[in-house]
Amino acid sequence: MADKDDPCDLLKGTPGYEYCRGNQESGGHPGTGAGGKGISDGASDHVKELAVSLIKKINGLVAPGKGWAPETANSGLYEPFLWLGQHLAVAIFMSVVVVCALTAWQGAPRLRQMGASTGWSLAAVAGMASVPGVVMLLNKAVSAAFTAAFDSNESTLFGAISADMDKGADAGNPLAILLIIAALVVALAFAALVFMMRQLGILAFVCMAPVVLASLARGGDTSAVKAWAGKLLGLMFAPFALLLLSPFVAFAKGSLVVDAVLLVAADALMLRMIFHGVPYFGPKVARGARALVERRTDNRLARAVVRAGAPDVYERENAPRGLRTVDTPGRAVHQDRGVLFAAYGVTQRKREGQLTTASTIAQVNQRAARTAQITQARQQARAAVQRQAPTPRVPAPGPQPRTPAPRRQTPNPQPGSGQSPNS
Repeated sequence: MADKDDPCDLLKGTPGYEYCRGNQESGGHPGTGAGGKGISDGASDHVKELAVSLIKKINGLVAPGKGWAPETANSGLYEPFLWLGQHLAVAIFMSVVVVCALTAWQGAPRLRQMGASTGWSLAAVAGMASVPGVVMLLNKAVSAAFTAAFDSNESTLFGAISADMDKGADAGNPLAILLIIAALVVALAFAALVFMMRQLGILAFVCMAPVVLASLARGGDTSAVKAWAGKLLGLMFAPFALLLLSPFVAFAKGSLVVDAVLLVAADALMLRMIFHGVPYFGPKVARGARALVERRTDNRLARAVVRAGAPDVYERENAPRGLRTVDTPGRAVHQDRGVLFAAYGVTQRKREGQLTTASTIAQVNQRAARTAQITQARQQARAAVQRQAPTPRVPAPGPQPRTPAPRRQTPNPQPGSGQSPNS
């Protein structure tokens, strides 16, 4: 009879005996995997590793430490724009000098103009060379701040998710784990869209910098520079919109299901980030993502999330006031181009606003349905009033009073006519 202290002896003479002995020598219990871990434990570890890798990828996509924009002024991509901007600034400065020389008889005003043009030209040329480095440092700072705010400890969103995977109330629930993994995968898709739009936008605005800064050489008109800087900073700081979720992390800690709800809210915020943060093409891209989701699924929650991220708006092509509208990419570019031309001293013809064809059709359909409802309600109300009101009595027609004929008066004779009054 086999020794009861060694259950592997029962398998002597079978292929499983060596496996059982090897398991015992490695410290595991018979019937478990190597190292004392069963199949379920190994699968759980793999799921946790998958979640951690997804979180790292989301962090790297929403706020990457290194972007696509050139990091130095001598970059091959940036050098042509730098050359163009410097030559534009010099040409504008020389034009101002010539004009001031030809009108030197005006005295102090021309001297002040030439001094302002000289100072702003030097500032513009220096700023052109420093833009790539400043953007690179700012991008690294944003990335570090985002990581600290969302994945530094258990009180942050991604830190709480990692902790709940180990010791949450539903950490061993397969359904909860499946929900959090699915939410992370969906968040990864939105993060990839944010990454593409942000990186392309930052690259475009960095390359535009020399042309925009050259407009300062004319005399210090900063309107174009302010518009350019506002859009660039909006792109760079867009990831901090997710800070709106930070107050709710403490309530979600300890439950993977509530963490998944926060991730769904983060998806809506990322889509809204594209809608408002990406200039020109942001609303169109966000609405395209919403249309794609609505075509692919009938789920109410998914549709509500994308509608919260990309709301219903009318497109303003070249819209009357009083409507919630957004500019088409062409109109938005046209307006900013007008600001840049104005900084260069060139007046651009202003185009009147009008709705696009698709928005006009949507507005007419919406107003037609509302007008029909109002008309029907008025007809029903009028019919109800007529049923409740008493029928008025019409008096019978009586004899009409006779009107006396007017008296005929004899005209008085004129004096000196030779006729007596009795004749």
